[in-house]
Amino acid sequence: MQLGEIAQIKTGLVLSRKKAEFEYDEKARYKLLSLKNIGEDGVIVNESFDEFISNDDLDDHYFTVAGDVLMRLSQPYTAVYIDKNHTGLLVPSYFAIIKVNEAKVLPQYVAWYLNSLNVKKELERSQAGSRIPSTNQHAIRNIPIMLASISKQQILIELFQLHQREKILYKKLVEEKELLFQGVTQQILGG
Repeated sequence: MQLGEIAQIKTGLVLSRKKAEFEYDEKARYKLLSLKNIGEDGVIVNESFDEFISNDDLDDHYFTVAGDVLMRLSQPYTAVYIDKNHTGLLVPSYFAIIKVNEAKVLPQYVAWYLNSLNVKKELERSQAGSRIPSTNQHAIRNIPIMLASISKQQILIELFQLHQREKILYKKLVEEKELLFQGVTQQILGG
């Protein structure tokens, strides 16, 4: 089965078409999801969202909705699941917006699956562009996806969430150990 059989895929807004050039052109301001907001492990990392000043009121389909999966169209092709805490963000054209048929597949599972090494390799094979490798809607629609039962998808999602929490705890532990090491060395050198 291919992703396009279980999901609708479109791209975000081409920002240059709707950007207000002058103050008097301004119709609305929106919070913008950008590449800096997406971590390589598929989570939203930076809660500081850029502001986009538009010369028009934008259609709702350019904004994040809980249950969406967004995917970078350039390397490293990271996918992120949109939860209820990250709705209403403007999605630019360097992301694909994936709306899955939740009767067949869980969106969190799709985000996890798209971040797998096999899918990233598949996308690298089908990439377009020589300087900045990128992909497109057609390539994303054609990604083969292995569907497990909903209960197995849920288990995989829970396992992934535990893994993410564990990585965060390890990172904090390393930071604390670094501070401890610096303190001990200062104490030894300083007397």
